[in-house]
Amino acid sequence: MVIRSVEFLGSVVARDQPPPSRLPQVAFAGRSNVGKSSLINRLLGRPRRKVARVSAQPGKTQALNFYEVNRAFLLVDLPGSGYAKAPKAVRDSWRRLVRGYLAGSGELRGVVYLVDSRHPPTAGDLEFVEYLAETGTPTLIALTKVDKLKASRRARGVAPATLDRLGVPEDQVVSTSAKTGEGADELLDAIAALLELEEES
Repeated sequence: MVIRSVEFLGSVVARDQPPPSRLPQVAFAGRSNVGKSSLINRLLGRPRRKVARVSAQPGKTQALNFYEVNRAFLLVDLPGSGYAKAPKAVRDSWRRLVRGYLAGSGELRGVVYLVDSRHPPTAGDLEFVEYLAETGTPTLIALTKVDKLKASRRARGVAPATLDRLGVPEDQVVSTSAKTGEGADELLDAIAALLELEEES
């Protein structure tokens, strides 16, 4: 997939608020500080001129943010989960907002769930991926920050324990780096397949 245009359409902050467009959608989710905004900017060809807001303080994405890509689909940036410093009431509201969207969106074609490649999947990661499986939502796993792994660990590939814990086959996992761009083309092609988009010449 070649990114030709990106436009921010707006945010949704309440479960009963309609999305800004009815185009097919792919959502990005993951724990706070997993590198979600940085990876989105890399995928959309905006590593310097940011589209998704990047912050040194995790938990900044507090709404569903909708980006129209190529006038063909929406990329939806979901609030990061697991940010312990946010008040419990705020975390609970994020959870309800995200779960309501995932359960109620008729335009959702799949979710890209981000996991930090440097660490084993957390209980929160497992809960989210299990929820996606229960709802029958097609899911891709993006392992982030692989540029920070030691060469010896990179050579071993995706750890079988990681795949076992997440309960997904290896062909659903893409190793990525927002810094170097590794895995960006592969992930974009996988997203196009979820959306069943035909590649334009």
